[in-house]
Amino acid sequence: MPSPKSLPTALLGLALVCPAMADAEGMELGQVVIGAEDRSGEDQSVEDAKARLAEVPGGTNVVDARRPLQGRVASNQDVLAYQPGIYAQSSGNEGVKVSIRGSGINRAPGAHASGLYAMLDGLPLTGPGGTPYELLEPLWLDHVEVLRGANGFDRGALALGGAIDYVSHTGYDSPLLQVRYAMGSHGYIQRQVSSGQVLGNLDYYMAVTGAQSDGYQDHTASKSQGVIANVGYRFSPNLETRIYLRHRETDNDLAGRVTRHAIEHDPRAANPAYVTRNDSRDEPGSTFFGNKTTWYIDDDSSLQTGLVYHDYPMDLREGPNRLKVAYTDVSGTLDYKRRDTLWGLESRSNVGLRVTKHLPNAGATELVRIPTGNTAGYAPGTHIRDFTYQGSDTVLHAGNDLEIADDLWLTTGLAAIYTRRESAVTYPDGGGKTSLGDWDYAPRIGLRYQLTPDLQLFGNLSRSVEAPHPWSLIYSSNVRFPAGSGVATGAQRDPVKLQNQTATTLELGGRGDAAIGQWSLAWYYAQVRHELLSVLPDANATTPYELNASPTVHQGVEAGMLSDLWTAADGGRLSLRQSYTFSDFHYRDDDRFGDNRLPGLPMHFYQGELRYDWPQGFFAGVNTQWASKVAVDYANSYYADPYAIFGATVGYNAPKGDWQTWLDLRNLTDKRYAATVTPGYDDKGLDVARSTPGEGMAMYVGVSWSLR
Repeated sequence: MPSPKSLPTALLGLALVCPAMADAEGMELGQVVIGAEDRSGEDQSVEDAKARLAEVPGGTNVVDARRPLQGRVASNQDVLAYQPGIYAQSSGNEGVKVSIRGSGINRAPGAHASGLYAMLDGLPLTGPGGTPYELLEPLWLDHVEVLRGANGFDRGALALGGAIDYVSHTGYDSPLLQVRYAMGSHGYIQRQVSSGQVLGNLDYYMAVTGAQSDGYQDHTASKSQGVIANVGYRFSPNLETRIYLRHRETDNDLAGRVTRHAIEHDPRAANPAYVTRNDSRDEPGSTFFGNKTTWYIDDDSSLQTGLVYHDYPMDLREGPNRLKVAYTDVSGTLDYKRRDTLWGLESRSNVGLRVTKHLPNAGATELVRIPTGNTAGYAPGTHIRDFTYQGSDTVLHAGNDLEIADDLWLTTGLAAIYTRRESAVTYPDGGGKTSLGDWDYAPRIGLRYQLTPDLQLFGNLSRSVEAPHPWSLIYSSNVRFPAGSGVATGAQRDPVKLQNQTATTLELGGRGDAAIGQWSLAWYYAQVRHELLSVLPDANATTPYELNASPTVHQGVEAGMLSDLWTAADGGRLSLRQSYTFSDFHYRDDDRFGDNRLPGLPMHFYQGELRYDWPQGFFAGVNTQWASKVAVDYANSYYADPYAIFGATVGYNAPKGDWQTWLDLRNLTDKRYAATVTPGYDDKGLDVARSTPGEGMAMYVGVSWSLR
């Protein structure tokens, strides 16, 4: 059974408890040094991650996957729940809208989330085209490390939202055999068989996973299947390597966006146009193959190399046309770390290089699916357009932590960034081409002061840089093939030019352990230039335009707490887990919208759970989620309603750790609410189809068994 510190619990309606409280899962304030005692596969543990991230002078989270697995874990929404500073919501499918500090604030849940640098086991997943979600199977995770905002600097993450590292199991932390099965409302079924062990200098982990669901909303049926494997080998105490393989396939029906009126009166109804067209997203399957090798040069220095091949084609059938997309990325990483003494002061330095590049096959073919509009009269399958996507990201970063006084650390860093983006219409003749290449830089300075063993204060001033997607250059164009161009008439012809988004962010905060519990708190203020914002040009559009905005401000508070409220004489424990995120994102004197709020996210977002754990292994908890209203257009003329939902869990963790069972009850009051919003430009106060409904009342039950 997980230890009490890895079972954070939150609250039922206690938003009135001090909102200056932060996530407790990443709050241990120890220090990490490179040494012989750290050289094993076990140094990827949750506790090691907490200690490493506690040395970052800014907001971080560590999610121990054992806690979410005591309930339904269908997507990133379940994994990232109760984490301050992280907004992760969906309407029940895998297309989760994940935003940190307003990153990708108004991107629709879909294949290519933006504004965050995602990694799998420390290796790049995000590429120039964004972050596909297909390989983010939650059952494969040991833990998740989140470095919010510019705090992802040392990972080579320079996007506004920071870095997320999804760390999978290895043979060091997995049972010899484990079987998990879950089922529940709306035809939900999930199953997994996994195995892992250590065999001398070799260890392995492998799992086969599958799931299916009819979906809460009509026309949202889905199914998936995937396999993961990794093998590690220690050639000597100073040299180790690990090979990673993931392959996963998904098939999702699409229900489209609906109006607020529809959510209030018939939340399970799909957008009629999506049903008539039978829109779907059938992914041929994503494959990730990588290697990470670490050489411990001596007790004070190490060198790590990484190499990744990532293939993720897509077959998009949303709208009247069909889009067959090919994507393949290759990535290389190099990280050197060392520890020194400078002028009698302890110094820790790192230098890193990250390069990710699309291979030449990246591009798309567009075909007629349903003859209508400009394609009326043409047979399904008629060739409309071919266009290419090309891009690369190169980040060279160097950083240093210097203990300038007892328990006072100065963090400095500088990164050089080169981004290339290119899109060209290669068929029919007459198509245009746009090629962009930009150099930029990102400095960083921070302070971290361990005031007492239980109290740490921090602050940093940093810069972030984010390039547009290559595909947005063509999708955002208003230059189209003229009349007389045959089936291509009206299709976008010339890609546009977009500028890199940059931001300068000041952050102040702290974390610690006090009488009220383990806490962390961060305040940030970011001035953003050329923010990449997306907008649906009309109610019938399926693909948002992405354009540079006038100057914007992102500011907020990220807070959470884990509190032990009461301990019984027999060892029973009542605990309270809470997270609160305040988000104020708005224009700075825009010519059209003044100081309007940016649509797409709530200003206030709270999650909490109150839970009791019996020493025999039983547990029971009640939880809540509350969100304020959300603007659905840039004119702020219409809003999605605020909402509060409640849930409960009960279960049993066998003391020997060999089996587990749970019952997870969601949205007990069957509240009807909008889970995500994809904004329009100016809806003039009208109720336009911009929202996806959250899941209604549901029940899930699961069991797992392990042989150790």
